Amino acid sequence: MTTSDLLERVLAFREARDWKQFHTLRNLIVSTSIEAGELLETIQWKTDSEVDALLLDPKRKKHLEHECADVFIYLMLVAHTAGFDLVEAAMEKVALNEERYPVEKSKGTATKYSDL
Repeated sequence: MTTSDLLERVLAFREARDWKQFHTLRNLIVSTSIEAGELLETIQWKTDSEVDALLLDPKRKKHLEHECADVFIYLMLVAHTAGFDLVEAAMEKVALNEERYPVEKSKGTATKYSDL
């Protein structure tokens, strides 16, 4: 399945339920943030080793997958509503990050590009 196929399915799901009326750009962006908060809840108060262990539990891993999917679906709807291709925007951002974080300056450091 391609991202275009997924978007078509998400839009059909939305259309069948008459939810487009609620999907203003503002509401979609707010919902994306809310879903990202739910993703954060999956690791809240856990150590890195506890988070790693989460991946070994099929039920907890599936919950993580679903929370990531919720964020992804809302991001797709944001991009669709705003009139841009999310994959193209991500590719452009990766290219920009490659410029901002040249390997010779950024390898092995978490320093922000403006401070490199």
